[in-house]
Amino acid sequence: MSTIDNNSIDKGPAQDPIQDPTGAQEAGVWRRRLIVLIPLGLFLALTAVFMIRLGAGDPSRIPSALIGHVAPQTNLPALTGLAREGKAVPGLDSAAFMGEVTVLNVWASWCVPCRDEAPLLVALATDRRVRVAGINYKDQPDNARRFLGRYGNPFAANGIDDNGRAAIEWGVYGVPETFVIGRDGRIAYKLIGPITPDNLETVLKPEIEKALAAPAS
Repeated sequence: MSTIDNNSIDKGPAQDPIQDPTGAQEAGVWRRRLIVLIPLGLFLALTAVFMIRLGAGDPSRIPSALIGHVAPQTNLPALTGLAREGKAVPGLDSAAFMGEVTVLNVWASWCVPCRDEAPLLVALATDRRVRVAGINYKDQPDNARRFLGRYGNPFAANGIDDNGRAAIEWGVYGVPETFVIGRDGRIAYKLIGPITPDNLETVLKPEIEKALAAPAS
């Protein structure tokens, strides 16, 4: 019996270890996904914490530094040609806040949510215990008049803020916003976002009642 000389056998070229190209590709895909998902997850978590701290995720409850302070000195011109109950509607003068509770609404004809809240403001204006006033923010006079002609005019006074400076002084985040101002001329409450049937009954009206019950000074 002859023995086989292993050294004489042609073994061919050396081979690399067997690899699974599919598994390597999948691992690469997951690594790329993790690179994207981890920062996104951190961002969403921080956003959630931020919103909770601002008011349980309700943007209408973002605190205002003006609450409890005297309303900013404001003197805005009237919207020409605007009338209510047969009388010309004057501009906005913060001196008129003294002595009665005022609901001040920041609005614009180009503001879609303002259209939805307009009937609620008109209804609120029927309460003779309060005075509803407006700041017309960065609007065109013709458009503003058409808006109030179509949706109703709740305003006993309305000032034109064509350059947005007054809105800045009032700390407005966006349109619409609504303030409740007490008889002492101090801001009692601020609602960010549109008035809705729900927050009108559960939030805004109770805040108005608090302001009505508070002493004038």
